Amino acid sequence: MNSFRAFLNSPIGPKTTHFWGPMANWGFVISGVLDSKKPPDAISGNMTAVLCVYSILCMRFAWMVRPRNHLLLVCHASNESVQLYQLSRWLKHKRYLSQKEDNLA
Repeated sequence: MNSFRAFLNSPIGPKTTHFWGPMANWGFVISGVLDSKKPPDAISGNMTAVLCVYSILCMRFAWMVRPRNHLLLVCHASNESVQLYQLSRWLKHKRYLSQKEDNLA
């Protein structure tokens, strides 16, 4: 019980934005995982690239802020991996389309 009370009142506990911010950001990860089942032509390359940059910047912030926010770091590292996967799917799809158009010409 004392360990739970210590977590509850800690600087990164559930009474702070250091806890609820990362909890809200897990929505990006869940959305990216669910989008991996969609066809690659539904992926926005620009938005996926922006989410990659966003996650890199937030990972740096999570590492530099005091107290270090490991929950936010893990959240954005997960989002970065999901978005990079989506970006690779989009790039493969675009390359496939351009090769197909070249073969038709």
